[in-house]
Amino acid sequence: MVDKTELKAGPIGSRATPAEAKPSASTLFLLAVAAVALYLCYLIARPFLRSIFLAVTMAIVFHPVHVWLRRRIQATNAAALISTILVLVAVIVPAVGLGVVVTQEVGGLYRLLNERSTQVGGWNPYAMHLVDPVLNWLGRHVDLSTLDVRGTLIRWLEQISRFLLSWGAQAAGNIISFFTETVVVFFSLFFLFRDGGSVLARAAEVLPLQAGQVNRLFTGIGDSIIANIYGCLAVGAAQGTLLGLGFWALGLPSPVLWGLVTALCSMIPIVGSAAVWVPGTILLLGSGHPWKAIILLVWGAVAVGQIDSVVRPLVISGRAKMHPLLVFFALLGGVKTFGVVGLFVGPVVVSVTLVVLEMLREAKENHAVA
Repeated sequence: MVDKTELKAGPIGSRATPAEAKPSASTLFLLAVAAVALYLCYLIARPFLRSIFLAVTMAIVFHPVHVWLRRRIQATNAAALISTILVLVAVIVPAVGLGVVVTQEVGGLYRLLNERSTQVGGWNPYAMHLVDPVLNWLGRHVDLSTLDVRGTLIRWLEQISRFLLSWGAQAAGNIISFFTETVVVFFSLFFLFRDGGSVLARAAEVLPLQAGQVNRLFTGIGDSIIANIYGCLAVGAAQGTLLGLGFWALGLPSPVLWGLVTALCSMIPIVGSAAVWVPGTILLLGSGHPWKAIILLVWGAVAVGQIDSVVRPLVISGRAKMHPLLVFFALLGGVKTFGVVGLFVGPVVVSVTLVVLEMLREAKENHAVA
């Protein structure tokens, strides 16, 4: 018979007792429950992920302001509320002011073009009336007889008209959604200002990382978000300045205003600054200045439009310590996957990936040394 003492735990061939196996089973059970619970939490939060991420971005950007207020206001709720109101004023008031002015300017442009188009029988005939001099000039230098240029332009105009109508209907239908997201953003922002420190501390306790690794991870996320903000500001300033100078040189009205509008529109994927220089080109055509219209078209498409692909990667790569090529693909892939928020999500994902890979490399080196 085997002595019962041989069944006790030993260095080799030892067998775990039921008391020792129980924690392992309970841990696996808790992990499974946590995975299911986290997935359900994701489903609940998915409609608001964009708003939550925007709130986190604002909280990181305006964190120094909140820290300054917190030193002077002892009440936590009061400091968080004042910080939230300051952010609301800093973001909403300029946007609403510019929106009102731009609406008036665009309304004036629409009335001008509508009057001109009515005189020649409608928008399509008016557009062809503007394009005909350009086609006649091209016809003297290039053989256009094999091309149905007018038919193609008319089809383009019809497609653009349908797109604008559908976009306007969609924008009107999304007003309620916009206000809902705005409420979610600033509601979340208040609690991030108030409880952000404790949330980070709890997250650091849950993560199976050392204190230095947690700090590097959170620092990488924060640096990436701030770098994106700097990149947006740099691109907006560059595009707004270039297009404002173009408007001023060509004699278009309100060059400073449209420069500011261009800076805001630079954050809109695909459309970007074209939302300003395309209507400016149409205005010049409608005013009987085809050469100025061509100059603005070339200036907007080449100089203003392409400055984004140069300035943004350089600024972000310098702050977030990423290669400009990685930043370029992170921006494009982020926008394609997440929309406008992808301008921030894409570089953050790449930055976190680089930090984690660097931690794994260091852990492997330390293990090899040990």
